[in-house]
Amino acid sequence: MSAVKDRGEKNREKRMSLGAHLIELRKRLFISAIAIVVGMALGWWLTDAFVWQAIQEPVERVAEAQGSDTAIIFPTISSAFDLRLQIAFTLGIVVSSPVWLYQIFAFLVPGLNTRERKFTAAFFATAIPLFFAGCAAGWFVLPNIVKLMTSFVPEGGESLLTAKEYIDFVLKLVVAIGIAFVVPVFIVLLNFAGIISAAAIIKSWRVAILVIVLFTAIATPSADIISMFMLALPMIALYFAAWFIAHLHDRRVERRNRLEFEAAV
Repeated sequence: MSAVKDRGEKNREKRMSLGAHLIELRKRLFISAIAIVVGMALGWWLTDAFVWQAIQEPVERVAEAQGSDTAIIFPTISSAFDLRLQIAFTLGIVVSSPVWLYQIFAFLVPGLNTRERKFTAAFFATAIPLFFAGCAAGWFVLPNIVKLMTSFVPEGGESLLTAKEYIDFVLKLVVAIGIAFVVPVFIVLLNFAGIISAAAIIKSWRVAILVIVLFTAIATPSADIISMFMLALPMIALYFAAWFIAHLHDRRVERRNRLEFEAAV
């Protein structure tokens, strides 16, 4: 019985062929797509319920505070429908995030050994809150960005925001920051899979900070330095947290390997 169990463990640890990987990837992508479509249906309803009101609220606050005619306009007859579809799709991505994040983890899990697969639940439980925290962070800085950008309108001028450009900016900001917050979890996962070491992670800290700053600079308007740093600081902290967890893991693996070597000798 023990021999059969050992053979089963070894079979599970074998690397999959390229064809098997592609089939597995296709299955994971299909499940993720179905989840996003279902999320879109919910997002379509949520848009009417409260999402659109929440999106245009920063603009209304600016118009009231500045006493200006700042407003969101729909320049074409199909603009309202197109934007509602776009909002529903984005909400579908956000709502279905537990499903597609799990599919990503499930695709990467075969790279872990049997003992380390026990950590999958911890990775998953961490990724979901971080994704929503990132979305919330993007949403939190949105009013400041709107206020800053509209403050450059000359006195007596009107700020008419094209609905498509405004919605594009809002949705990309929220989703991009949400995904960025999850990246450290994947860094730890790659470390557990033996693809990257803690030493390599900390060695690249300068490059990582530069990439994070550039990312937040692209995600926020160039004139809004405060919002850029408000987003960059927690992302940098998450990067170093990922390194620390990887460092602890590497030390544990090194200690285990040393004990196994001494036992074998």
